[in-house]
Amino acid sequence: MGRSLARRDERTIHLLKVLHKKAGDCFDAGILGGLRGTGKIEKINIDGSLNFSVNVTEPPLPRLKLRMAVSFVRPIQIRRLFRDLSNIGVSYIDLLGADLGEKSYRDTKLLNDGGAYAALVEGAVQARDTRIPVLTVYENIDKWINERPWEVIDNNRIPLLLAMDNIRAEGSFFHLAATSRPAVIAIGPERGWSDRERNLFEQSGFLRLSMGERALRTETACVAAAALAMEKIEEI
Repeated sequence: MGRSLARRDERTIHLLKVLHKKAGDCFDAGILGGLRGTGKIEKINIDGSLNFSVNVTEPPLPRLKLRMAVSFVRPIQIRRLFRDLSNIGVSYIDLLGADLGEKSYRDTKLLNDGGAYAALVEGAVQARDTRIPVLTVYENIDKWINERPWEVIDNNRIPLLLAMDNIRAEGSFFHLAATSRPAVIAIGPERGWSDRERNLFEQSGFLRLSMGERALRTETACVAAAALAMEKIEEI
């Protein structure tokens, strides 16, 4: 009968209660970090558990050549943000402390209690992917810029470095030419970047871009910027 899932396992609940699958039905399946394919419910037991088999032979979906760096936001926003960026296919997520960000947000337990990881997995599962973004936390932008972690995206090509800034912008996505280079996008807190941080970006080769006159919620800005960047770096 292959493998089994307990009655209260969230995967069992999703298959039986949400998808309304029955014995003999097939479903999308994958091994986290590994191959994708299909599964089949072999038997639904009297106690509500089920037995299933899997056939996984397809490689994971390719992740985007995109690194998103975002300042700390409210814990509930972090969960949604991680889920959505993982769902889109972002390769790396860097969580940053920012000068004008709320300091208390950095004390979130999501990074240690499994909540952040669960959100990343949820986003990947929704996309029928088996890989999740690499998540790294930095105390501040200074350390992030000094370490230059974006160089691991593609060692053969210099990435496009972009910082979203609606106050002292140097241009917009409209003015960017299409490129096959990977991209790094920095999103600040809802209060924006400090002048000190703007200077750091400028000295480090970042182009500050505007996404319009509206003050966007951080997670909204992240998804919007990721979508715009995907078009520019020829990922869609």
